Amino acid sequence: MNQTNSAIDLNACAQLDDQLSQRFIALDPLGYFLIRVDVAAAELVVEHYGNTIDEQGLARDPDSGEVIACRKGGPRTPTAVLRGRTAKELGIALCEGDGNHPLSRLDHAMYLGRELQKAEQCLREGSPYVQD
Repeated sequence: MNQTNSAIDLNACAQLDDQLSQRFIALDPLGYFLIRVDVAAAELVVEHYGNTIDEQGLARDPDSGEVIACRKGGPRTPTAVLRGRTAKELGIALCEGDGNHPLSRLDHAMYLGRELQKAEQCLREGSPYVQD
């Protein structure tokens, strides 16, 4: 089998990703996830937070009704915390686990898969992880 080498234009890929990140995203009415790396435990940590979506498409705290800020939001209690060693382990737990599947949108599941892969790579390399 012949294999051809094709150079990947990393600049073009980064520009495409930036452009795609600017598109409208419908929020998942079942909530959102915060992902972090626990280096000491050598695990990925996923916290799920519930929300409601208002008529303007804004995420609101289901208890207070306040809009959930992307940055500098107040402390909230997660509805679930999952820990795992790999992106695959957590992906399976989120989609096939105990029946509590806090995902209702395929685009949200795809996003989580990408982010979990990125977090796993950071855990392996010992580099900082920042969720997109």
